[in-house]
Amino acid sequence: MCTSRRSFFGRSLKAGSCGVLCSLLDRFSKANAGQTQNEIPSFHVNPVGRIERRGETSHLRIFNRYHDALLGLDGYSHIFVLYWFDQNDTPEKRSVLRVHPRGNPDNPLTGVFACRAPTRPNLIGLTLCKVVSVADRAIQVDKIDALDGTPIVDIKPYIPSTDSATGDVRMPDWLSR
Repeated sequence: MCTSRRSFFGRSLKAGSCGVLCSLLDRFSKANAGQTQNEIPSFHVNPVGRIERRGETSHLRIFNRYHDALLGLDGYSHIFVLYWFDQNDTPEKRSVLRVHPRGNPDNPLTGVFACRAPTRPNLIGLTLCKVVSVADRAIQVDKIDALDGTPIVDIKPYIPSTDSATGDVRMPDWLSR
């Protein structure tokens, strides 16, 4: 059962994606390729906390029920934070599939899956953050490109041996501008 987009502080998180993005590969295997949106199951995402920004300080405030999930996180220097662009959630913005990256018209028109635009079908943001401290139910991070109050979908530790690309890495030219 899916809810509307109103459940987190009056907003809900109906999405075509789950909090554990890695499981998408299993859930939507090749058997789902070519299906229409109505044929693919939808599910909802439950936030695990919210982002608190006060000036230059950023904290990831984790909800009480997820407190135990922080055990051992203080052993990592960096984490990936997945969050929901809730303040950007409109049907119009979800339907945008091509943008000029970074809002720069000099950059070529690019599909949203080939850039990090906040307008996309499923408004999931991803930021690699340096961990400053982990205490109680809060993770202080050096920087995060999300707004105050943004719902946190998931947190994953950065592990260089599995999270770094090796070999011939290529990127579009506009990224070097």
